[in-house]
Amino acid sequence: MTMSTAPITAIGTPPAGRARMTFAGALSANMLNMIGVGPFITIPLALAAMGGPQALLGWLLGAVLCLCDGFVWAELGSALPRSGGSFHYLREAFGPQGLGRLFGFLYLWQTLLIGPMSIASGTVGMAHYLTWLEPGLSPWTLAAIAATVCLVNLGLLWRDIRAIGVLSVATSVIVIGSCLWIIASGAVHFDAARAFSFPPHAFAINGGFWMGLGAATLIGVYDYGGYNTICMLGDEVVEPRRNIPRAVLLSIPLVALLYIGLNLAILGVLPWQQAMHSQAVVADFMAAIYGPTGGRIVTVLILIASWASALMNLLGASRVPFAAARAGDFLAVFARTNARGDVPAVSLLFMGLASALACLVSLDTLIAVMIVVQTMFQYTAQCIAVVLLRRQNPQAAPGQFRMPLYPLPVIITLAGWAYIVTTARPLHILAGVAMIAVGSALFLAMARRTRQWPFSLHKASRP
Repeated sequence: MTMSTAPITAIGTPPAGRARMTFAGALSANMLNMIGVGPFITIPLALAAMGGPQALLGWLLGAVLCLCDGFVWAELGSALPRSGGSFHYLREAFGPQGLGRLFGFLYLWQTLLIGPMSIASGTVGMAHYLTWLEPGLSPWTLAAIAATVCLVNLGLLWRDIRAIGVLSVATSVIVIGSCLWIIASGAVHFDAARAFSFPPHAFAINGGFWMGLGAATLIGVYDYGGYNTICMLGDEVVEPRRNIPRAVLLSIPLVALLYIGLNLAILGVLPWQQAMHSQAVVADFMAAIYGPTGGRIVTVLILIASWASALMNLLGASRVPFAAARAGDFLAVFARTNARGDVPAVSLLFMGLASALACLVSLDTLIAVMIVVQTMFQYTAQCIAVVLLRRQNPQAAPGQFRMPLYPLPVIITLAGWAYIVTTARPLHILAGVAMIAVGSALFLAMARRTRQWPFSLHKASRP
């Protein structure tokens, strides 16, 4: 998958006359964003994290955690069905003239770090698959190729983007079709003894097991990500209070089944000892069944999907700070456009150049920092936001979704995010702390200059 990003109308209302999305469209938007190139590039990382096929536990635990978090997103999306998602949830829950201003700013600030990393993870994964067609490429060459793809995409988006919608559909067909082809091939050649050949002491409950499970779960969360896509489009959904929760909560189990099937298909054909060290595990898998031709065909399909996924991710990520800046809620420089006025020049340049630079970082580090940073701030803060909004509005609005068994899903989600963070590497945690600290300092400097909260003359009032 790729990071869920908002569209051009991320913060605000959709243009007049824009067609509204039905439930089918909402579900499709979620699933198309969830089913990206992620599983094609992360299966070896999960296997390496746990040292065997017990890595499937990470995918299962990730699905459970995402489903509980899905309840949080579903309730927030139903309570505040507005385009921009988290920006509005955090501002409203924590006070739009108080702490909510800081949290809204930090969410946008986070996008400047997470956006380039998400884009780079796709192009770095794409470069890894090139090694199947062209063995012997050095790490620096692969990084240069990945960065070049980012810069090419920057150039493409500086011009005409009218074909992006068609490209999105075509890419989704390629990705889903490839997944079904892989699963069907694996089912025909499935060897249960190979798939479940656990190493000695695979389930020994010790510190290494919990650390490995945390890393595998983090990878699973990365691949499931995107179930919140429709929350970013709240203004454009028919009956949003009902359809947003349905789209969120149905997309997660559907994609989980697809991903578990994908993992089992590969493990049932390739020995996990080989798969965990593969740079292009799906190509190796298809080559084992169909020979080199099968490997080449699936590699080309994945390369196309990876490129298009990175292109669309750059498109979405560049619009978030641009839309916020135009609304006066972010750094004004990000509101600048090109000479024609149809491209968010500064925002697109920043995201494109930063993503190219991020290609120097390893794939596992990109994924880990992305999830840890989002978990430490946005995902944790949203769990608290649900509680605050319930206290502010004890009675649900007509047709509004309220999660069952409240507050159990919130507690499980918070525990899951805490587990992922505490099992992460200290450097990744430090990146999250630095993001929050630097963003907070910048917000306070801007607030002091403009005499806004917490430096305003009058005490901020809650909604």
